[in-house]
Amino acid sequence: MPVETVDVTQLARVAKALSDPIRLKMIGILAAGRDCCAFADPCTRKVPGAGTPAGICVCELQEQFGLGQSRTSYHLRVLKDAGLVTEEVRGKWTFYGLDRDALATVLRSLGELAGVAGSA
Repeated sequence: MPVETVDVTQLARVAKALSDPIRLKMIGILAAGRDCCAFADPCTRKVPGAGTPAGICVCELQEQFGLGQSRTSYHLRVLKDAGLVTEEVRGKWTFYGLDRDALATVLRSLGELAGVAGSA
């Protein structure tokens, strides 16, 4: 497929976001969801709002990776700016989830750019 039909600027943004090992691991955890790492039930932490949040809290990712809050938030912001994660704010809590549709679109576009059969 011609390069003009693929948003190469967005692909470059995503490639940069995925070029860091910590962010790749974050994508894996977000893809697996809350069950992957025995995260505590958000209700036990008195998270406001109805129901269980769909994503994983910044504080839980901090614990998982042994990073400070600002470093964890930085990595999540890069993933969000690339359009790979969604954000849900509940009071002082922020939960992130993988945007599977956006990731599928990026992978499809990369396949089209590379001329991989079945990417269209």
